[in-house]
Amino acid sequence: MNLITSLFLGFVTAFVGITPPGLINMTAAKVNLKEGKRSAYWFVLGAVIIIFFQAALAIFFAQFIKERPDVIVLLREVGFGIFAALTIYFLLIAKKPKKKKGKMKKKSTSTRFFLGMLLSALNFFPIPYYVFVSVTLASYNLFYFDTTNVFTFVAGVVLGSFFVFYCYITFFQKIQDKTDYLMRNMNTIIGSITGLISLITLINIIRYYLR
Repeated sequence: MNLITSLFLGFVTAFVGITPPGLINMTAAKVNLKEGKRSAYWFVLGAVIIIFFQAALAIFFAQFIKERPDVIVLLREVGFGIFAALTIYFLLIAKKPKKKKGKMKKKSTSTRFFLGMLLSALNFFPIPYYVFVSVTLASYNLFYFDTTNVFTFVAGVVLGSFFVFYCYITFFQKIQDKTDYLMRNMNTIIGSITGLISLITLINIIRYYLR
């Protein structure tokens, strides 16, 4: 039963984390529109392989810091600095993304595969995200840091990630108008999210030092 729970939680965690429009899932959808499903799925395969290692590394790190509240506080402080900087960048500095016109040049499937790996590797947010999630779930005895549960949870993350990418590839044309609107306002959306996270993190830091 624990393994089923770990698989389900990994799936749901990935689904929640990846569903909002982002660079990887939007690129997968664009590749599908311009080059077809074959190239899109090769892109997704490359991205998912990196996500597998990111989730595994995050859980390994979470296991190390679970009993180290001082390290957790340090991570909160570093995270606050990073998210505050991102908030300033996206709300005040970054230019609004423009909708590109014209057709995307046809690329080989191996090129798309490595592009998926590259974009996924450049996205560092899954690591702190899965660290936070796994530590939180463990605190409620919903997740255990033994090898079998870790592997099952990561497998759920991979399945959940692939499912979200599949949905973007399959249904993107039907929701393209909405996603174009989201892309035009992506900086504001991301800046608002990082600002909220910064505020919550700052409150937790202040509470820790005032208790």
